[in-house]
Amino acid sequence: MSRSKAFVLLLPAVLIVGTADSALAQSAASRKIGPLVSRRAANAVGRSRIIVEAVDAESLTSVGPLVEQAGGTTIRTLPLINARVVDLPNPALAALAENPRVKRLSLDRVIVAANERTGATIGATAVRQAFGYDGSGIGVAVIDSGVTSWHDDLTASGGGQRVDRFVDLVTGRKSPYDDFGHGTHVAGIIGGNGFDSSGARSGVAPGASLIVLKALDASGRGHISDVIEALDYVINHRNALNIRVVNLSLATGVHESYNSDPLTLAAKKVVEAGIVVVAAAGNNGRSESGSDLYGGIGAPGNAPWVLTVGASSHMGTVSRADDTMAAFSSRGPSAVDYAAKPDLVAPGVGIESLSDPDSAFYTTKSAYLLDGTMPTSYRPYLSLSGTSMAAPVVAGTVALMLQANPTLTPNAVKAILQYTAEMDPAYDPLTEGAGFLNAQGAVELARFLSPSSSGVYPSSGGWGSQIIWGNHLVQGGRLIADANAWSTNVTWGAATTPVGQTVEWGVICTSQSCDGDSTTWDPWRVTCSDGACNTVTWGAADSRNVVWGSVCGGADCSTPWDISTASDDEDTVVWGTADDDDTVVWGTADDEDTVVWGTADDDDTVVWGTGCGDACEPVVWPTP
Repeated sequence: MSRSKAFVLLLPAVLIVGTADSALAQSAASRKIGPLVSRRAANAVGRSRIIVEAVDAESLTSVGPLVEQAGGTTIRTLPLINARVVDLPNPALAALAENPRVKRLSLDRVIVAANERTGATIGATAVRQAFGYDGSGIGVAVIDSGVTSWHDDLTASGGGQRVDRFVDLVTGRKSPYDDFGHGTHVAGIIGGNGFDSSGARSGVAPGASLIVLKALDASGRGHISDVIEALDYVINHRNALNIRVVNLSLATGVHESYNSDPLTLAAKKVVEAGIVVVAAAGNNGRSESGSDLYGGIGAPGNAPWVLTVGASSHMGTVSRADDTMAAFSSRGPSAVDYAAKPDLVAPGVGIESLSDPDSAFYTTKSAYLLDGTMPTSYRPYLSLSGTSMAAPVVAGTVALMLQANPTLTPNAVKAILQYTAEMDPAYDPLTEGAGFLNAQGAVELARFLSPSSSGVYPSSGGWGSQIIWGNHLVQGGRLIADANAWSTNVTWGAATTPVGQTVEWGVICTSQSCDGDSTTWDPWRVTCSDGACNTVTWGAADSRNVVWGSVCGGADCSTPWDISTASDDEDTVVWGTADDDDTVVWGTADDEDTVVWGTADDDDTVVWGTGCGDACEPVVWPTP
């Protein structure tokens, strides 16, 4: 989301208490009520907008009459997750949860909208020049505030439109429009052709097809059900429009596990359908006083199956040497699940893309409007900063990768992006993820791993050559195309496949005859015999845990993930275990920095920081 529109919803949970005779039933029902709904259910007055998930598709038909009997109305149906969005009196919530056909009640939370040198910095320009890839044939769904399809930079050669489909989930209008301006800027980063700037401000994949779904209104706000409905549309039209990528430059607060949040579960359905979901990490990386904050990743970027992007700065130059992290970019771990995020970072500061003269941004961001080189009746470009700008840089890169190798799955795409990313030792993995986006390396490796490839393994100079699988950072080895880790039924971070096989991702070779490269890949003293390459598997013994231990990134620590070296109060320290009985803590000793404490069991509260964003207010996150 763009930095100026950061939003965090602050609502702690309250448990419902019943009478002694109904304690057991109340306990079962309360487990089906999301943490934000539980507070509403305790209110004797008022109404709430709720997502009611049914236990299955057949039971979904019964939800409507149940809602009507309780004095509520149905707003929309969400078949992707067997749910209805309803408006219901708060006193009726607890009774509805007791019905055996109801699986879960969740609040329909509010969600908000979270290039001239960018293409050259990440290597996308070099890719287009070397291979001719421009994203042609790849459909990219942009779920945002709409699009100005008539912009010169979104017009195809011959005068046709680059926006293949426009769906308005806010007001139902048929013709493309963008009354906020955020979606137009995002679309331009992905697929603008740079016409009004003589090509200088082109997007990352100017040949990609854009499918725009308007889920945010004129103020950049919407509900998670709007996004879920958009994701349902993506799945239902993926074959007809060849949708392979979804960009979500928006975010909402994390109040429950990604295993129960309707928004993250909907995103999982999309990924399981073979579509890469790219999401902004959020812009909650700094407090009002300027101190670093950890634990600010927004949803759906908190989910392991989502490709979550933080923001870096290219510092106004093409060279990667002076790139830095954007101070505002949200850091991990994720709330509730304590998962390592972001997955990687991409340019998100001063990104020059398309403006819409009829949008709110054109007025409110007028100081950042830019002229082009062609005569126009308005200033066609706008410079913005935020992880909202970084996410489409990665989405465009994914389109290039899929053009080079259409067989890639979402897991394979994420692995390639992380493996080829460039690590900066000044930052820890909870800040930069696997590193800074290297689009050129990612496309070259994607191309090499295609079934038709007959070349040699691309040069890996500068690559981090590591992957953050779940909370474990695994180094060494080389990716292979047919590893079972890339299957769409394997959740990113899982130790085994659904049938119990150990998850494998690549090989380690120690002989020149393995792959024509004399480089020794043996970080864990794994040996090859007779020129064979051994399979690399995931496991705690073969990796370093990103979340538990010091994550100072090597700047002051001789061993980056060894907690014994973290004696400086300025270093971020995470410790604890996965046990329900041990304390989970992260932050620093400085009162201005983020501090987390509590336990992972259901009885204690996990608390951290100020959750500042744009307005500093205390944040209390309930435990799962």
